[in-house]
Amino acid sequence: MAAHELFVRDYFSPNNMYDLSKFEDRFRINRNLFLRIARDLENNYEFFHLRWDARGKRGFSTLQKCTTALRQLAYGIAADASNEYLKMSERIGRECAYLFCEYVIELYGDIYLQHPTRNDIEQLYAAHEAKHGLLCMLGSIDCTHWEWENYPNAW
Repeated sequence: MAAHELFVRDYFSPNNMYDLSKFEDRFRINRNLFLRIARDLENNYEFFHLRWDARGKRGFSTLQKCTTALRQLAYGIAADASNEYLKMSERIGRECAYLFCEYVIELYGDIYLQHPTRNDIEQLYAAHEAKHGLLCMLGSIDCTHWEWENYPNAW
């Protein structure tokens, strides 16, 4: 598939267009870590295998699937934004992002995703209060109960 070859040429070939720092800027992850995660996903989950459809047409590679997921997570872009470069539909893009998250949590959750300690929580509270002036907001994205000093009453 031409999109896969273009992606590999741009980021992974010996004469790649973008160096390691550009990869990290674009994907918000170290290239070696990206490759490790992609390899682990491919080795453990059928969705991340390269497959051919009933017509013999090549599907999306592991690198393409991981890339679209990471781009969505790193930049908050829409699932169909990968259509231009990776030639991937919105539906597949959404599925890649969802399964990427599910499987990464399944693979690495016990090792890297631990519950915070009391000390961790106290540090997070202190940092959040120092930056935003709000107390006890850990785990909350809803700030609607806070009274705004300059809230436009007309609204």
